[in-house]
Amino acid sequence: MTTTPTESPDVEADVDTPEFQLRGINHLALVCSDMDRTVDFYTKVLGMPLVKSIELPMGMGKHFFFGLGNGDCLAFFWFPGAPGPAPGIAAPSGLPGTAGLLSAVGSMNHVAFDVPPELMEEYREKLVAKGIECTRVANHDDSPDQVSRHMHPGVFMRSLYFFDPDGILLEFSCWTKDVGVEGYDQLSG
Repeated sequence: MTTTPTESPDVEADVDTPEFQLRGINHLALVCSDMDRTVDFYTKVLGMPLVKSIELPMGMGKHFFFGLGNGDCLAFFWFPGAPGPAPGIAAPSGLPGTAGLLSAVGSMNHVAFDVPPELMEEYREKLVAKGIECTRVANHDDSPDQVSRHMHPGVFMRSLYFFDPDGILLEFSCWTKDVGVEGYDQLSG
């Protein structure tokens, strides 16, 4: 049976907790090795607008922001002379489904961009046409393998993975049904 994902989870615009009103991610700041190459990839390959660039004081480098919509941004620092990447420690060295997905506690494993469910296959084709290596679309479910080759009612998320020029693992992802807090007891046990 093939089903088509049409909905994302029922998520409020703001999350009110007793202490804080959370409205989303303002920005996630990463570090790149080459500012021009990073700007080229995120603007020309992924189509994100460069919305702000800041020259850091004392020649420390630059800080720049790409718009994601909804007031959210993906930001980068460029530090001249920054240490090189540390795959397998500070970031994964491989894709999901491999031992290379492992990264250290406190590291940033990957960035997942929310995309429309009905455009997942089209977006994969666009990435491939631009010369970007990426995975097949994964249908995440609760089976022992946690991924199905085909859509079915138990699929809660679809995603595909690829790397940016610095080896940062990126994901296009979409919810296919409301998941609520399903499974929390299993995690907290």
